[in-house]
Amino acid sequence: MTINKNSAKWMQLPRDVLVGHGVLEEIGDVCRDLKLKGNALIVTGSTTKNIAGKRVGNLLESAGCCSAETVLTCKATKEEVEKVMEKALEVEATFLLGVGSGRSIDLAKLASTRLELPFISVPTAASHDGIASSRASIVDNGISTSAQAQAPIAVIADTEIISAAPFRFLAAGCGDIISNYTAVLDWEFASRLRNEYFGAYAAALSRMAARVIIDCADSIKPEHETSARLVVKALVSNGVAMSIAGSSRPASGSEHMFSHALDKIAPKPALHGEQCGVGTIMMMYLHGGNWQEIREALKKIGAPVTAEELGIEDKYIIEALLHAHSIRPERYTILGSGLNPSAAEKVARITKVIN
Repeated sequence: MTINKNSAKWMQLPRDVLVGHGVLEEIGDVCRDLKLKGNALIVTGSTTKNIAGKRVGNLLESAGCCSAETVLTCKATKEEVEKVMEKALEVEATFLLGVGSGRSIDLAKLASTRLELPFISVPTAASHDGIASSRASIVDNGISTSAQAQAPIAVIADTEIISAAPFRFLAAGCGDIISNYTAVLDWEFASRLRNEYFGAYAAALSRMAARVIIDCADSIKPEHETSARLVVKALVSNGVAMSIAGSSRPASGSEHMFSHALDKIAPKPALHGEQCGVGTIMMMYLHGGNWQEIREALKKIGAPVTAEELGIEDKYIIEALLHAHSIRPERYTILGSGLNPSAAEKVARITKVIN
């Protein structure tokens, strides 16, 4: 039998995933389990260093498996990735740890990929699905892009820390997960109209994560570790779905393109997951689906459902809708070749995103 090597798909998944109260204390055991030794480089921010970064360094050194150095980051840019890489080479790092709510994890992910070193994801908030995925959001020449990277070798999500973060982050994470619904619909759409590869298993896993969040919307509350655990597990599932698909298709479609357009257009964008949630309401309307269910679930959770709640003027919502299709022109979605101004205003008004 002849095997077509081009048809083989590589699926890169975390080997160890720890989710629960106080699991940060087990970081030394995780490193021993994964045979990680030598010099660790902790990539973190000024705030997250005090929340968990210092503690991670102390735990690693007290475990006796490695020494630990820290590099502080401030923006998710190409220049910051290079800064992390330079520090890693300087300290002869054998592995990296991203400790933060998203930016630090993405920077550690990209730097470790380019240096061919393993990395561990240690989220301090559950605001988006980058904590376990093989994708990283990075700003290059002022444009936000999604870059291919390696998946973390381990994810250590301490729900004691995550539940103590501002609830806005957790609600944003819910918006990112719920956006799977329109992402998968866009993927199916592209499969039918453009004969694009469609992975049924990855799509089913993605939909399941979104369904769980919608069904549990009433019970997702501030400072509840059970809520943090539920959202983190769904975010990890998102990362797995993307790894299985070999792309971000199961979790990123027209609603993400709308969010990226807002990032470019709005003077002060909201959180990524918040924007994706609002985008999902409008894109579900365009798909002819139950956008009201999406809106109601986000409201129950406490996530924004209007431009006003996002802190963004109506005119920027319309402008983002008009430009969203051009963000990733190679990715075919329900937006097609773009909305005209009257259609953009209609979808935003009918779904009550703008008044």
